Amino acid sequence: MDPILSTEDTQTTAAASSEQKSNSNRPRRRRRSRKPRDAGAQQSGWSPVMFKVPVVEGKRRFHDFGLPDLLMRAIADLGFEYCTPIQAATIPHALQGRDLIGKAQTGTGKTAAFLIGIMTDLLDYPLEGERKHGEPRVLIIAPTRELALQIAADAEGLGKYTDLSVVSLVGGMDYEQQRSALAAKPVDILVATPGRLIDFVRSKEVDLYQVEVLVLDEADRMLSMGFIPDVRTIIRQTPRKGAERQTLLYSATFTDEVMRLAEQWTHEPITIEMESERKTTDNVAQKVFLVSSHEKYLLLRNYLRINGIERAIVFGNRRHETRALADRLCKDGIKAALMSGEIPQNKRLRTLEDFRSGKIEVLVATDVAGRGIHIDGVTHVINYQLPEDADDYVHRIGRTGRAGQNGTSICFACEDDSFLIPDIERQTGVKLECIHPGAELLQPLDAAPVAESEAVEADAAAEPVVEEVATVETPDADAAGVEEAAEQVDIEPVQSAAVAVEETVAEAPSVDSERQVDEMMMVAQSDDAPVVAAEKVVETPSVDDEPVVAEAVESTASAEQAEQAEQAEQAEQAEQAEQAEQAEQAEQAEQAEQAEQAEQAEKVEGDKRADK
Repeated sequence: MDPILSTEDTQTTAAASSEQKSNSNRPRRRRRSRKPRDAGAQQSGWSPVMFKVPVVEGKRRFHDFGLPDLLMRAIADLGFEYCTPIQAATIPHALQGRDLIGKAQTGTGKTAAFLIGIMTDLLDYPLEGERKHGEPRVLIIAPTRELALQIAADAEGLGKYTDLSVVSLVGGMDYEQQRSALAAKPVDILVATPGRLIDFVRSKEVDLYQVEVLVLDEADRMLSMGFIPDVRTIIRQTPRKGAERQTLLYSATFTDEVMRLAEQWTHEPITIEMESERKTTDNVAQKVFLVSSHEKYLLLRNYLRINGIERAIVFGNRRHETRALADRLCKDGIKAALMSGEIPQNKRLRTLEDFRSGKIEVLVATDVAGRGIHIDGVTHVINYQLPEDADDYVHRIGRTGRAGQNGTSICFACEDDSFLIPDIERQTGVKLECIHPGAELLQPLDAAPVAESEAVEADAAAEPVVEEVATVETPDADAAGVEEAAEQVDIEPVQSAAVAVEETVAEAPSVDSERQVDEMMMVAQSDDAPVVAAEKVVETPSVDDEPVVAEAVESTASAEQAEQAEQAEQAEQAEQAEQAEQAEQAEQAEQAEQAEQAEQAEKVEGDKRADK
C-alpha cells in the first residue's frame, strides 16, 4: 500500500497557526554552519561505491538520499540495503526539516527512519562555539525503558563512525551513572522516558532550551499509560514548534486523542499513514494447534526441541503462570528465562541481552513486558494461552517478522480459550489454520529407562532361591536419600527405578549374590537412569526392605503435595498482587486524565482572557 500523505487533517487552529507564522521568522537560538561532507570517511578509504546495492524497481536504496558517508558506512555494516515502506516515505521529509506524523508499528523500521534523518542534519549542520553539557540537540521520548534503551542502542550503531554522543535517561537504573554520562561531554542525542527526564530537568542537570529536533515515539502508548501530563511538562521546556523545533511524532494508531496531541505539538505536519496493524501480519505464518489443556506443556516442549528453535517468545496471560512455565522449561534443559513486570529492571536488561546474544533461546513473557521486547531475529512467537484481547494478539505476533523478515506465530487453543479465535480472526483479517498436532509432538516426557531393570529381575527369578538377601544403600544410607534424589528429578521415574532395584536385590537368589547384585547395580545405573542405586552392596540376614521403600515413597509424595500447596499459595498471592497493581494503574490513569482535563480547562480559560 502506498503511504497516505495528508496535511489537511493535522492543521492547527487558526490562533495557533497565527502564532507559528509570527515565529517563522525567528532564527534558531544557536548558530549552525554547513560542514563539508565526510572528510573522515574519505580519509579512512571507505566510499559508498564500495557498498554495492543494485537498483530494483519499486524499492528505494539508502544511496538515493545522498546521506553522509560516515552514516552510509554504518548502514552498510548493518546490512541495510533497501528502505522499508516507512523509511522510504518519511526520510525525505525528515531531511527537509518538515514536521511529521507517522502511523507505523514497531518492527517496521521507523526507528532507523527518524535516526537517519536526525543524524544527517546533525552531521551537516554542526554547532558553532562552545557547548554546555546537559543541553541535547535532539530529544527522543519513549514510553518504556526497554524501548528507550533499544533506540539508544540503534543510535549508537548508526553513529559509530561519527563523533555524535548518545545518552539515555531511564528509570530503574543507576541515577549517578546517568548523571556521569551527561557530565562527560556535550550530548547530541538524548533518549529518555518521561519520569526520569523530568527528574533531571528539575535538578537543572538537563536543559531542553536548545533542542532542535523532538521525537515522540509510540504516542498512543504514552497516552494510554498516563504519561501525557509529564510529556506536556517536558515539551514546555523546549523551543517553540515551527522554525525553532522540528517535531516527529509516531503512533501505532491515529485515535482522536492522538491527533489532538499532534495538532498541539507539530507545525503544518506531513501525515504518513502506512499499512494498518493487521496488514503487518502478512509476513508472519499463523497456525493454531487444537489441544487439551493438560497437553499444552508437552506440545510446547516437543515443538521447541523438534524444530530446533533458537529464538522464540512464549506468551502467557498471568505472571504466576509464566513463572511456572519458565521454571519447567529450564528443568527440561531448555535455555529459557522469564520476562514480567516483577523482574528487577537490571535483571530484565541482562535477560534481553542474553536473549539477543543467543545465551537464552526462549523468553516466557506477559503482554505488558512483551511489548518492551524489540529484538530482531525472533523466529517464533508462541501463544501458550490465547490473549483475552485481540489487540494483544497483534502486539504479540509483532515481536516476530520484524523489518521485513519472515516469522511464525503458533497458538495453543484448548477448551478454555478456543472461543477467542473468531475475535482474533476479525482483528487480523486472517483465517487461522486450526490443526491437531501430530503424534511426534505429543510424545510423553522422557522417563527413566526401567526396561533393563525388569530384565535383571527376570534373570534373577530363574536362579535357585537362597536365604540371604542383599540390602541396597542409598546415597544417604536411608529413606531421606531417596527423597532428596526424587526432588532432583521427575518423581515417578525415580520411584519406579528405586522400587525396581530394591525388589530385584531383595529377591536375588544366587550363592554368589554379592557379585550378581553388583552386576544388577551396574545395569540400573546405565544410560539415563536416575542415580539411586547402591554405592556398595552388603550381605545381611533376611530383612524386609519394603517398609523402607514405602516410607521413602510416602515421604516423597508428602513433599510433593506440600510443594504443590506452596506453589498454589504463591500463585494466589501473585495474582492478588497483580490485581492490586492493575487497580493502582487504573487509579493513576484516572488521576492523569483528570489533571489533563483540568489543564485543558485552564488553557481554554486563559485563551478567553487573552482574547478579551
